[in-house]
Amino acid sequence: MTEEPREAPPTPPLRRATSVVLVNTGDGKGKSSAAFGVMGRAWARGWRVCVVQFLKSGKWRSGEHKLAEHLGIEWQSLGDGFTWESTDIDETIAKGRHAWSVARERIESGDYELVILDEMTYAITYGWIDLDEVVATITNRPAKTNVIITGRNAPEAILAIADTATEMRVIKHAYDQGIRAMKGIEY
Repeated sequence: MTEEPREAPPTPPLRRATSVVLVNTGDGKGKSSAAFGVMGRAWARGWRVCVVQFLKSGKWRSGEHKLAEHLGIEWQSLGDGFTWESTDIDETIAKGRHAWSVARERIESGDYELVILDEMTYAITYGWIDLDEVVATITNRPAKTNVIITGRNAPEAILAIADTATEMRVIKHAYDQGIRAMKGIEY
């Protein structure tokens, strides 16, 4: 049995940040869902929010996308789905690169307090976009632009610029038991 803490854990002196970078990575479920939870919180605080999806296409009408439309949040689904389902990998790569150009423009504009780069790590890992350019863009972002990056296998350079990095890991997943993705839970 673990003893309950009696004191708060030690922390460095706290300061206010004008913005932060969050990374949700790992093989577990919940990376995008966590980012979209922050999306709702940011909207509730009056922030201007933009979501750029690197793999998902506009064909899927996820619950998060419907919520974003209802709230007036900019939502860009610029991919064409899972790479293993691609019928034209060159087109898939071009869409991933285009997603980065849109994301970079949104970040550099300074018009958004939150930009979510959903499943961007794949575009980096697959070599579709330049890691150094991504790191430079995010590092040199306008002062009040917060960024969330999601996806498996976040590169060390992305983790290094993160203020908060969370690794989701699988303990158990319904899909592994033959249960299909469910509206309202997975999308």
